[in-house]
Amino acid sequence: MIRFDGRVAIVTGAGAGLGRSHALALAARGAKIVVNDLGAMRDGTGATLSAAEAVVKEIVDKGGAAIADGADVTKEAEVAAMADAAMKKWGRIDILVNNAGILRDKTFAKMEMSDFRVVVDVHLVGTAICAKAVWEIMRQQNYGRIVCTSSPSGLYGIFGQANYGAAKAGMIGFMNALHLEGGKYNIRVNILSPSARTRMTEDIGIPENLLAMMTPEAITAGLLYLVSDDAPSRAILSCAAGGYARAYVAETEGVYLPPAEQTPENIAANWATISDQSTVRYYETSAGPNMNFIAKAQAFARK
Repeated sequence: MIRFDGRVAIVTGAGAGLGRSHALALAARGAKIVVNDLGAMRDGTGATLSAAEAVVKEIVDKGGAAIADGADVTKEAEVAAMADAAMKKWGRIDILVNNAGILRDKTFAKMEMSDFRVVVDVHLVGTAICAKAVWEIMRQQNYGRIVCTSSPSGLYGIFGQANYGAAKAGMIGFMNALHLEGGKYNIRVNILSPSARTRMTEDIGIPENLLAMMTPEAITAGLLYLVSDDAPSRAILSCAAGGYARAYVAETEGVYLPPAEQTPENIAANWATISDQSTVRYYETSAGPNMNFIAKAQAFARK
């Protein structure tokens, strides 16, 4: 059985929905929890600690250990103070679940740039701020598990969420870098890409009978694996309604065009081959595709 005895976890946005489910499940399996929630409305306005405190009470009433925290994930000083409180209370931080988020949905034509910035700030920059606050702690203790919460909106796009989709897609590059930098310190970094029934999704037009299957608990099962001792790293776990799949960023084999043929017309003429999904390859670092192309150029030069 996957357990978290002796582990300390910070879960952001844990006052409701997925975050609450994650916090309760981690606590039930032995973890001590920092229940972080600003207590804002879905659009990010307002603040109250009551939601976080209610989750802490649930955990403590069941015999667990938890503290409430109202840090705004976009405020570096507040997040640093949250990490400091966890260290003073329990002496370590093993797990960070970046779950806090807001929505400001509008078509791009109608979206104010202030609404674009604030969504990116909460989801993407907030994820980085929280990771930065625990990064050195995890390096020093030679152990860490970090999960960033992305979305199918970030992986594949959705109408009316240019801000949200951009923020969620940005987490892929962030994860890839931290995976490489944290590997030798036993810090594993993954992405959860969930769809579940929460206040963030309850009014987007999904039929009620389908929403009933999209439980937060189904997502939490995936989260628990991604922060376990035997977790993978650099994985994107897509999940909804009890379904689980791994998503990848991939690239086709492509073609090589010699210098005299490097024209937009020749790219157009070779587009079918360039797009051939049967030749998809997966790379571990950004050097992979570069070496693929350089090898092709070198092979041509040797002819």
